Amino acid sequence: MDIEQEEEAEVEGENEAGDAVDTQSEEIIIGALTEVQDKTFEELRLPEDTVAEVQGTWTTYLNSASSRDAAGEAIYGAIFDSAPSLQILFKTPRAVMAMRIMGGINNIVNAMHTPAALKTIVETLGFLHLDLDVTVPRVIIFRDAIVDLLELELENRFTSRAKSGWQSILNYVGGAFTYVRREYAGRLKIIASSWATANKKANEFEEAEEGDGDEAVEGGEADKEGGETNGGMYTGLKEGSKSEARASGEKSFKTNSMIVPTTFNEMFMFNGAVMGFGNSVWMQEVLESFDDMVSNVQNSYRLQAECDTLGLRLAKYRGTISLSEFKSVMLASLRSLVPKDWNSAHEVAWTWLWDNIERMLKVLMGKPQVQEKALERFLMSLTEDSRDYLRREVFKRFFALAPAGQDYFKQSTTRLYWITDQVVAMTLEIYKDPRKMVEELSALGLRHVGYGIPTEFFAPLVSGYVEVVRTLTTDENAEDGFRWSLSLISRILVRTINEGSTIVMKAINTNSARQLEMAVACAPRGKRALWLLNISVGTQSISPFYWSIESGSLESARAMLIDLLTIRADRDNYYYGLDHLFERHPDVIQRLCADAQALLPTLLDGLIWRSRLTLGGQRRVNFYFKHLIQDADEHFNQALEWMVDAGDPKIMCHPVVVLFADLVWGRLASKYFLLGKSWFLFTLLIFIISQSILQHLNEGFQDQETRTSIFALRCFIYLCSLGQLVRVQVTSVFKDIRAGNLIRLGGIIRIPEYWTSWKNVVALLLMLVLIFMLANEPIIYCLPHYDGQDHAGSVAASEAASAAATSASEQASSGHRRLLAASVAAVNHNGELFTQHCPEGDGHLDNYAPGSMVAMLLYWTLIVDLSVFSTRISAFVLVCGRVVSELVLFIMAAFFLIVAFATAISSLNHNNKDFAGIPKGMMSLTEITLSMYPTEHFEGLLESPIVFACVAVYVTLAMIFLLNLLVAQLNCAYQAVFSDMVGYARSNRGNIICQTLPVISARRWRSWLATLRLDERLEFNEGDVGLAGGVQVLEPANANPTNVDMIHRFGGSTSPAMQWPEEEGAKDESDKFERLEKVILRATRKMGGGKKGSKAGGSSSMGQSSSQSGTFSGGSAGGSEEGSQ
Repeated sequence: MDIEQEEEAEVEGENEAGDAVDTQSEEIIIGALTEVQDKTFEELRLPEDTVAEVQGTWTTYLNSASSRDAAGEAIYGAIFDSAPSLQILFKTPRAVMAMRIMGGINNIVNAMHTPAALKTIVETLGFLHLDLDVTVPRVIIFRDAIVDLLELELENRFTSRAKSGWQSILNYVGGAFTYVRREYAGRLKIIASSWATANKKANEFEEAEEGDGDEAVEGGEADKEGGETNGGMYTGLKEGSKSEARASGEKSFKTNSMIVPTTFNEMFMFNGAVMGFGNSVWMQEVLESFDDMVSNVQNSYRLQAECDTLGLRLAKYRGTISLSEFKSVMLASLRSLVPKDWNSAHEVAWTWLWDNIERMLKVLMGKPQVQEKALERFLMSLTEDSRDYLRREVFKRFFALAPAGQDYFKQSTTRLYWITDQVVAMTLEIYKDPRKMVEELSALGLRHVGYGIPTEFFAPLVSGYVEVVRTLTTDENAEDGFRWSLSLISRILVRTINEGSTIVMKAINTNSARQLEMAVACAPRGKRALWLLNISVGTQSISPFYWSIESGSLESARAMLIDLLTIRADRDNYYYGLDHLFERHPDVIQRLCADAQALLPTLLDGLIWRSRLTLGGQRRVNFYFKHLIQDADEHFNQALEWMVDAGDPKIMCHPVVVLFADLVWGRLASKYFLLGKSWFLFTLLIFIISQSILQHLNEGFQDQETRTSIFALRCFIYLCSLGQLVRVQVTSVFKDIRAGNLIRLGGIIRIPEYWTSWKNVVALLLMLVLIFMLANEPIIYCLPHYDGQDHAGSVAASEAASAAATSASEQASSGHRRLLAASVAAVNHNGELFTQHCPEGDGHLDNYAPGSMVAMLLYWTLIVDLSVFSTRISAFVLVCGRVVSELVLFIMAAFFLIVAFATAISSLNHNNKDFAGIPKGMMSLTEITLSMYPTEHFEGLLESPIVFACVAVYVTLAMIFLLNLLVAQLNCAYQAVFSDMVGYARSNRGNIICQTLPVISARRWRSWLATLRLDERLEFNEGDVGLAGGVQVLEPANANPTNVDMIHRFGGSTSPAMQWPEEEGAKDESDKFERLEKVILRATRKMGGGKKGSKAGGSSSMGQSSSQSGTFSGGSAGGSEEGSQ
């Protein structure tokens, strides 16, 4: 028995409607359409009470289901189980198909009260079913399955009038599908095939025609609003031809005789110039939109929207527009590009298409200019009171028309008022700049996809706006312009939402990892990553992954990361979403660091593959960190900088970060860092020699060579070191000021961001100290006293004084040596060159010497960076920095006690000289605290018992209590920071790496990058050549033991269009309980159903299939929604 015979048996003797169709007018005004009318296709008008009953039962059915997806799956299960012979038509994944069926029926039911809109929706759906053999017997099977399901679910609520209404509307839809396929399929296929040939996309068209086109496209709610997306054979065509058509359409309307036209746009421009239309600039506007119009010829709503936006752009043209001229050039271009296949059928099909486009464009001609001016006058005339009235009334009327809309508009009143103002402004802006507004509306619609707002609310919202505006103006042009532009805006938004509403986005809104896994399981293996990373509508796109982060659905985001970074394999290919992730989101590390740091470990874990096999106590480990080291242009990636700025020490200790950071540091950055520090180390060495070594030679008595050396070295310090510090500080500070990078310090003053780093602050202090030293340099002040004529006598006197000082130094103390040196200086300072000792020099030397000491300490502070060469030493330095705050608290407490007790003792009547006054008392207590107080002075304390008692109390508090408390605090602080110190040390090294790499030449960077061989594929196990983009290392077998293969391998077909088979154990326990709960509920309903129960029992298999829809794997990937109807 063939398929047709099986279908007739399944219909169980029902008459085929096509054999008994009456030729009466198809404007049907009857109580019920009892048969499938497939000979004509006109508007369907049902009685108001029948329409209300159908819409009421539909609403009840939706409310009885746990979600719209569950309701769609129940319908899918009913249809699938009702006719086993039709199951071969169900090629699209179950979840996708269920959502499409749900969207299509919902749009049809909502439009039943508007015959014209209903006809447009059904016609568009019919175009999407052209590649399926829709017959009357099949329509009857689908109709009865849906009606039986509603009767089972709704029981007594499903009245005879409701049943009659549902049969009528389903008969009408089925007949329309059959009619459209018979009448228009040939024309549309001719248009699609010839358009693909004209744009050199014939191969793509053939592939799209052979497979049903849905293999590469995720199933969104394509059926909503009459199927806004392209289905069937047009899906593959549109994506390929649009970009090329637009790209060439952007060119000026000129030709070049040296270039042979190969695409439609090029040929059109060539023919236009030859035929004398080269100056018709308006043709360029039509040509730019022509690809969208041709690709959407089967979609009435989309074609109308494209013509409306084109009409707005043409309204900006001031010359004469003759649409017949475009038709002539178009047909001539097509004949030139499709010479072999072109015949009379092509001529008829393309003429029919252009006649429809021309008719829609002519309706608009002349109107946009008038409506724009009238609408602008109206909006400018609105007073503040009128605007407040508009804001209040819009949502009041919208909530009256659609009460359920209140559940979606939960924002404050001021926010709703702001939305109203934006919408009103858009109605005028779309007239002024239609191209820009279409782009903005597409982006806005994609954001609304994430909000999960049903598109059926747009119609009542538009009605609310129009009703309020009608009360504010008597200008018909203004009212018509507002209504038309707002309607166009709503259509663009609805189309964008429908095209972007995929099952992945729906799963994200539930923030359920399980729901997301079920949604993405429907994806073809070759497009699985794209389902999670990109949804495109026109030129706008949205990332489901980024949206899940923005909306706070971190569970879904984590599940997406895990799915993307799971390695799957069949016999032919490995599938790993890492490249797709970083190609789509090069800044993914920055985004996670800023908005979802909890997901960073998940991402980094996904970059590691470990073998479950060991050899010689070693295990293979692949680290795929290519995208962490280099960006798309092969420059150093900012990933390390972003992770350092995040400040999470645990992330810096992740094995992936440790490995790639150590590679960059050990093999490249450390050498350049040390080379950069060598200049500073040399400067420090010069400073030590000039300040701490040379001036102490010969016990302070310098000869001319020593003094000259000191002068030369100090000139080097002032010119090279100080000069460099001034240059760096000034340029960096002015750069921050110019860029506005100012940070408020303590909420009072604003400082450049450059000074937020402690090293830069120390460098600033060093610069100021060196300037202070230069201002007090004693050599400069002594230079005017130099007399060359007395130089010989000065030298002799100096030598004699030096000899005397040397003999005296054997017996004198250091204080005596200083007096001798001073006496020598006083004797011969007028005769020495570069001396520091002269009356003026000695005065400044007292200031210069402390400055030199401070500068020396600052120099040594700035070389602390060298500790980065050892992670352990660097961690110790950081620990010291972290716990120094506890020491500061101790010093503050000790200072408080010193002041308190010094003032208290000073108020006593005693004779102890060490505590005579507050300053001496503070000094003595400080010496006691530091164990520097002379021991013999303690005997003097006994002479005054009260002073002794005060000192004893102070010692108890400061040296016993506070000192031990300091030890405890340091211990606790150390324990708190120790576990993260290695991470902070690595973060410090990462910061230095990021500062060092910009100074490395591009040539050196590329040569080092080549040594990593990141483009070579790595082995997984012996002989198993896998993926590129990383390095392989060996780790001890007991470091990270695993006995599970981290690669998910599958047999069967290796086609990229196929879904991955369901993995064993993928269903969790919650699914089992959920299915059990549904079975119990159904059984309870049947037991208490009375008379209805017997009928329900006859459909138990259908009910079971519906309840268990969550377990169905969905069949082969690909196919289109045609299988559902």
